[in-house]
Amino acid sequence: MKSRKPATEQAAPFAAASALPPAAEAFGAAMADSFKALGALAVPMDRLAGVQGEYLKNATEMWNQALHRLQGDGQAAQPLPDRRFAGSEWAANPVAATMAQLYLLNARTLMTLADSVEGDAKTKARIRFAVQQWVDATSPSNYLALNPEALKKAIETQGESIGKGLQHLLDDVRKGHVSQTDESVFEVGRNVATTAGEVVFENDLFQLIEYRPLTAKVHERPMLFVPPCINKYYILDLQPDNSVIRYTVEQGHRTFVVSWRNPDESLKDKTWDDYIEEGPITAIRTVQAITGAKTLNMLGFCVGGTILSTALAVLAARGEQPAESVTLLTTLLDFADTGILDIFVDEPSVQLREMTIGEQAPTGPGLLKGKELATTFSFLRPNDLVWNYVVGNYLKGETPPPFDLLYWNGDSTNLPGPMYCWYLRHMYLQNELKKPGALTVCGEKVDLGAIEAPFFVYGSREDHIVPWQAAYASIPLISGNKTFVLGASGHIAGVINPPAKGKRSHWVNSRLPAKADDWFKTATEQPGSWWPVWADWLKGHGGKLVNAPKVPGSPRFKPIEPAPGRYVKAKA
Repeated sequence: MKSRKPATEQAAPFAAASALPPAAEAFGAAMADSFKALGALAVPMDRLAGVQGEYLKNATEMWNQALHRLQGDGQAAQPLPDRRFAGSEWAANPVAATMAQLYLLNARTLMTLADSVEGDAKTKARIRFAVQQWVDATSPSNYLALNPEALKKAIETQGESIGKGLQHLLDDVRKGHVSQTDESVFEVGRNVATTAGEVVFENDLFQLIEYRPLTAKVHERPMLFVPPCINKYYILDLQPDNSVIRYTVEQGHRTFVVSWRNPDESLKDKTWDDYIEEGPITAIRTVQAITGAKTLNMLGFCVGGTILSTALAVLAARGEQPAESVTLLTTLLDFADTGILDIFVDEPSVQLREMTIGEQAPTGPGLLKGKELATTFSFLRPNDLVWNYVVGNYLKGETPPPFDLLYWNGDSTNLPGPMYCWYLRHMYLQNELKKPGALTVCGEKVDLGAIEAPFFVYGSREDHIVPWQAAYASIPLISGNKTFVLGASGHIAGVINPPAKGKRSHWVNSRLPAKADDWFKTATEQPGSWWPVWADWLKGHGGKLVNAPKVPGSPRFKPIEPAPGRYVKAKA
C-alpha cells in the first residue's frame, strides 16, 4: 500500500509558496485550500511530492521575476499565450501580470493533481471536470477588480462601460441566460430559417415542412430530415449560404423536415414510444402519402439520428422497410463512449430524474427545462461559452456581435420528463439500443441490424458530445452498405460547413476496420467540406429525375402555414 501524508502536511509547500504580493495573496490562499482538498483524496505520495517540487520551482522563478520587474531591473512581462491575458494591459501591469502567471501555474498544478487521483475512470473524469469548472470560474480575468483591461475601459469611458455592463446583467437575469450574441438582430423566419416552404402536416409533437423546389427536376425519391428534438431544427437552416436544407434542395431533392414542438405542460406525459410513433414513423407515412414514394432517403442529426434509427428498427420488426438510404450525422447508436456527458450519468442520477420528472414522480411527470439543458451544454466549454461573455458583457459593457449559430444555441427547448428519463436510462446508462432485442419500443423488439438500407455515417473529429470514435461505433450495428466520413471541427461547426466557404477538411476511407483508430490510420484527408461527398452518395439513391411539384403537399395534406411554422417559434 502506498503511504500518504495527512492533507495539511501535503499542502504545506503550496501554502508557503503563496507568499506573494498583497494583490495575489488572497488568491494564492484560496488555491492552497484547493490543494488541501485534492490532497485529501487518494493521490500517491510519490506523485504528490513530484507535483509539489515542480510547483515550488516554478513559483520561485515566477516570484523572482516579479520582484525584478517591480524593482525596475528585469525584463517587462511578455504577453501570455492564454487569450484571457493576451491584452497589453496585463503585461504592462506588474501586479496583474504576476496574478495571471500565478493563476495559470496554480491551474496547471490543480489539473495535474486531479489527473493523479486514484480511482475508476468515471470518478477521475468527474474530479477533473469539477476542478476544471472551479479553475475556470476563479480566473482573475472574471473579476472587475482584478481585470486591468476592464478597469482601463471603465476609466476611459468614465464609468459608462460599468453602467452598460450592469444593464446587460439585468437583461440577462430577465432572460435567464448569459447572452452569447446580440439576440435582437435575429428573428426566426426573417433572417434565420428562411428557406421557402410550407407546413403540410402537424400533430401534437411536430410540424412537417415541405420545401419549395429550386430546380426544374427533382429526384423521384424524397428526402426526410429528422433533427434533434433537444434543439430546434433550424441549425440545419441558419442562413442561405450555410443551410444544409437549402443545399439539399439545390441538389434536386424534394425535401421534408420535422420541426419538433417545444413541449409545454400539455405534453409533459409524452414518452419515448410517443416520440417514435408520433414522430418519425408518422412523418415517414405522411411523406409517403404526399409523394407516392414507397421508400425515402432519410437523415438524422444527433439524437434525431437515434430517434430515426429506432423508428426504422420498429418498422423493420413490423415488416416495413421504408428507407432507401439513411444518413446519420454525429449520432450515437452505441453509447459506450459518450464523451464528457458520461460524468453526469449513473444509477443515482438517473433515479433522481425518474423520481422528479419521470413517470415515477410523486406529483406526476414534469418537464426537463430547456434552460437547464442549455446551461449544462454551455458549461461543457465554460471559457468559450460562459466566462468569455461574463467578461465582455458585464465587465466591459460590450454587446456581443451577432452570430446566427450562437443565437440558435440560446434558443433552448424543453423535453417531456418520461421521454427524457427513458432515453437517459436505456441509452446512456444501460446502452441497450445496440443489443438486438434488448429494447421494446412501440410494442416491438428493436434490432438495428434489421434495417435494410445503406448508411452514410458522419462524425466530427473534435466533437465532445458525440466523440467521432463513438459515431464510428455505429458501423458494426447496421447491415447493408456503409460509408463513414470524418469532418474537422466539433459537433456543430463540423456539420455546418458549406463548400463555398472553403474551410476545414474531411477524411475518407472505403475500408471499414473494426476499430475507429485503424480506420483513421489509412484514411485520406481532403480539403474543404464533406457536403459534396455526401451529395454524390445521396444522388445515387435518389432515383430518376421527374418534374418538380408545382404546389406543396397534396389534396389530402394541404399547406397549413408558411415555413418555418409556429412550432419552432415557441420559446422555452
